[in-house]
Amino acid sequence: MNIPIVFEDDWLMVVNKPAGLLSVPAPGHASRTLTGILNQETKERGLKYQLYPCHRLDRETSGLLVYAKSRSVEAKMGEAFKKRLVHKKYTAFVQGRLTSCAGQITRSIEGKSALTRYRVLAVHNDYSVVEVFPLTGRTNQIRIHFKYLHHPLVGEDRFAFRKDFALRSKRLCLHAGFLEFKHPVTSRTVKLEADLPEDLQKFLQEH
Repeated sequence: MNIPIVFEDDWLMVVNKPAGLLSVPAPGHASRTLTGILNQETKERGLKYQLYPCHRLDRETSGLLVYAKSRSVEAKMGEAFKKRLVHKKYTAFVQGRLTSCAGQITRSIEGKSALTRYRVLAVHNDYSVVEVFPLTGRTNQIRIHFKYLHHPLVGEDRFAFRKDFALRSKRLCLHAGFLEFKHPVTSRTVKLEADLPEDLQKFLQEH
């Protein structure tokens, strides 16, 4: 597969993950994962490092995913994510029209505190385009929080019933388009962006 590399140096690689591909193996799911594909390519090219994912994206979520080229760098990046030192921004299409053009959601997830801030970028007939800032990193946080607001993501089929909404999508309309963090080795600020993929751009044009 042609996986776009957005950033690479001696310690890190950041790729733009396509939707429909698992980041890492999951119980009961296909064994083909982005991590497996990248490490197979690394092996075939005769490179001596292995790539270790520093965080996760859902199968249906596209966007920026950080890999470390060693366990020690993976641990440092993992600590940065844990301490909320990595700034993340997503673009989401949510069902309907939100009552506020900006706000925050603080509902806990599985007994743990969770905080998501958002800002509405555009409103269409049946959905809104929202800029989302997950300040905590709970599993499925964005999906759960917008379901809680009664505005689930377009294409959601796990935390909402698709039949309840007239607007449909072949995949979850969520894209991790921005990351900013302090490099774990050089201490330089790394700021990365990935444009909306073609399928979401097409959805915007057609709806």
